[in-house]
Amino acid sequence: MAKAGVEWSPQPSYTSTDKGDGTYSVPLLGSDVPDVSVERVPAAENGEGRDVYYMISTTMHLSPGAPIMKSYDLVNWEIVTYVFDRASIGDSFSLRNGQTSYGQGQWASSLRYHDGMFYVVFNTNNLGGAYVYRTDDIENGAWERTALGRGLHDPSLFFDLDGTPYIFYGSGGTSAVRLNADLAAIEQDYANIFRASDYAGKPFIGGLFEGAQFYHIDGYYYAVVITWPPGQGRQVVMLRSKELLGRYTSAGGVNTYEARGVLNSSGFAQGSLVPISREGGGTGWYGMFFRDTFPIGRIPALIPATWQDGWPTFGDNGVVKVDDVFDKPIKLGPEREAFEREKSIVASDDFVNDAPHKAYMDEKWTIPRPPDDDETLIGVELLDNPGFEATAIAPWGARYGATLSRDTVDPASGAAALKVSDRTLNGSGPNQALTGKMQHGVTYTVSAKIKYVSGPDIIRFNLAADWGAGVQVMASGNVPVGQWTTVSGQYTVPATANLDAFTFTVETPRANPQPPSSSVEYLIDDVSIVGQPVTAEYPAEEEIGSNGSRLDVVWQWNHAPDNRYWSLTDRDGWLRLTNGKVVTGKYVYTKLSNRAELAWFEEARNMLSQRTFGPRQSVETKMDISGMKNGDVASLAAYNRGFSYVAVKRAGGVNTLGVVNRVQPFAVDLDQATLESFLPGTTVPLGRATKVHVKADLDFASPAGQLWTTFYYSLDGRTWTQLGDRVGPQTLDGSLAHFMGHRVGLFNYATHEKGGHVDFDHYLLSDTLTAQNLPLDTSDLDAAIAYARTLDKRDYPKEAWSAMRAALTKAKKARTGKFGTQNQIDAPERALSYQLARLGTFKVPTPPPAVPAAR
Repeated sequence: MAKAGVEWSPQPSYTSTDKGDGTYSVPLLGSDVPDVSVERVPAAENGEGRDVYYMISTTMHLSPGAPIMKSYDLVNWEIVTYVFDRASIGDSFSLRNGQTSYGQGQWASSLRYHDGMFYVVFNTNNLGGAYVYRTDDIENGAWERTALGRGLHDPSLFFDLDGTPYIFYGSGGTSAVRLNADLAAIEQDYANIFRASDYAGKPFIGGLFEGAQFYHIDGYYYAVVITWPPGQGRQVVMLRSKELLGRYTSAGGVNTYEARGVLNSSGFAQGSLVPISREGGGTGWYGMFFRDTFPIGRIPALIPATWQDGWPTFGDNGVVKVDDVFDKPIKLGPEREAFEREKSIVASDDFVNDAPHKAYMDEKWTIPRPPDDDETLIGVELLDNPGFEATAIAPWGARYGATLSRDTVDPASGAAALKVSDRTLNGSGPNQALTGKMQHGVTYTVSAKIKYVSGPDIIRFNLAADWGAGVQVMASGNVPVGQWTTVSGQYTVPATANLDAFTFTVETPRANPQPPSSSVEYLIDDVSIVGQPVTAEYPAEEEIGSNGSRLDVVWQWNHAPDNRYWSLTDRDGWLRLTNGKVVTGKYVYTKLSNRAELAWFEEARNMLSQRTFGPRQSVETKMDISGMKNGDVASLAAYNRGFSYVAVKRAGGVNTLGVVNRVQPFAVDLDQATLESFLPGTTVPLGRATKVHVKADLDFASPAGQLWTTFYYSLDGRTWTQLGDRVGPQTLDGSLAHFMGHRVGLFNYATHEKGGHVDFDHYLLSDTLTAQNLPLDTSDLDAAIAYARTLDKRDYPKEAWSAMRAALTKAKKARTGKFGTQNQIDAPERALSYQLARLGTFKVPTPPPAVPAAR
């Protein structure tokens, strides 16, 4: 843009691939936006005079969750709100009492607009199954939630031509449920409308076969499905039928869905079809499919399609390469185009408490009353005959065909042990009912001595609970052949446990097919379950209710936050993170069968994070560490299950800065203190310093598929020192323990005592790394400031002008100082350029001078 000789042409945002010439490249965004569902609201129904698009994505254990993104051109997106603040106030979504939702929580949402109402359906793997949310105002309205009471994998909401609502779901095949008219309950099931096995021999159909999204186009019902044939990459298959329910309504009950592979290129797969209005009233259809691009994550791409005989061909004759360039499907005016390019799903932040209020911030929950504990059941042995000294085996019983007998030849102690023989399944073993003995929220120390003399060199044994909701591992451990070994651990009984059907068992981990451990004969002795004095955390009103601080929508917490222990108001212009509890080292990945332990870092519930973006990203923050207590660890991380962070650790009253790096392979049992010890050559004693600047430079391109991070520090923000060599590599975690791309987080956790706090002054982004050895460049900042000075406030609405002036004031203040990093330049420039581009969409003509009336 140019005005009065001033050139101002800002760069597109960090998550825009808009070239500024009517084209864009794929994938879009350069950030983790998986499981996308896109919905159009036609111009005639939205009051904005143009078609508006909304997109939803998976954010699993993060809070707030189910982000709603908005776009006018399908290329540039920004987050406008979230469906929920918390998916649950229970322990697992709140990282409370040993429970976690890592890699679980909210999955694969479906977003639909119907008869003036917006609907979102998503499944939860550990929070009670599928939910329907609805609102009549997607950007500013509150969402009403309805639980469907069962799991529906990868659900897709579809309204038939007569308005009947269905949810399609499944993996390996697609089933459906019909909902009642108000979408509050399931009325009818339709299992296996079509299955992958129905298309045996088709080379484009294989594993996964899930994520189906349904559409009605020109007389056909279409399903878009991700599949992964053997020896090939992930790809898109489409199925179509004249009958929505296929074999349920067809003559003879035959499958009516025909299938065709429509995209097998570069791994672009699961996602949506997207309608685009054409001149003359027609509709074109594109694809929005994501691609695995770890460690950044799963990144979507808008891919054009050519339709022939009712089937699409995506890209260039079915080929779509990374970084391919396509014409934008929707043309906007030049001012609007310029503003769209500045929109982003990541942002710098000065932590001023000025983010717009959003409806999800007012979410209401009923806080349950803490249970009344029976103290007579605390500190005492709850198992009967735990050492098998009684002549009878009772009350122990056998599961799944196992035979139980007393063994007096080789007990671990006393006169006898219990022999478990005739096993054919991993679940075969001894059990004991504990009805009326176990209590919600109580933590139990669980242990058993175990021995086997024939079989694999090492077998993992589980001490498990079962109350009808599947086996829950209370403790587990590896037992070597030929020696008595104690397996022990602690387990907190969740509020969801059915105490009237609670049984305890000793078994080997379940698997299919059955491994050799399933038939091993073993002995157990000195089994014990003892309740510990109650230290359980319970939901509290202050934990969940608003604390008066409002974060920008680009931020999400690692699990639902405890609002008592973070603030933007305790200190103006700073984010305060306070330690509300001490890490335990006893949390595990509840989604993993091996119950692998969490690092201390992963117990940091109030860790505030944003998506990463590629191929290069730099993040800078400033910390005030004067409020830290001994044992506190705080700072800046690039993280997933594997993580790299720079941190201040306070020990013995001394603050030390250093770097931690955790890479694969991931151990099951951890020494957390050793795991998170500083790397040699990275430590710096901070002496009397109370403030420290740190910077993380993330490189996703050297090489691709790996993240290497270089950390720097400064005591004045001007002179910077590198902390050791770059660290990594961070790569895709095959266990999918977090199942998301790496994120950048600000964190604080306590290892000794609670109450310590750290203040963060800002979060500054750039796409320039120190290692590029580029001179600091203020040209874009100078151009934006100069351009702003040419504008006339009479041309713009008051609110928009005020927002620009606020950004201009901060930019000018930054420019008067000395810069130490490109981050310190880019953050104020990007904020100002956004507001300047926004002003361009509002400009109103200056009224002509008044003409004096004739006399």
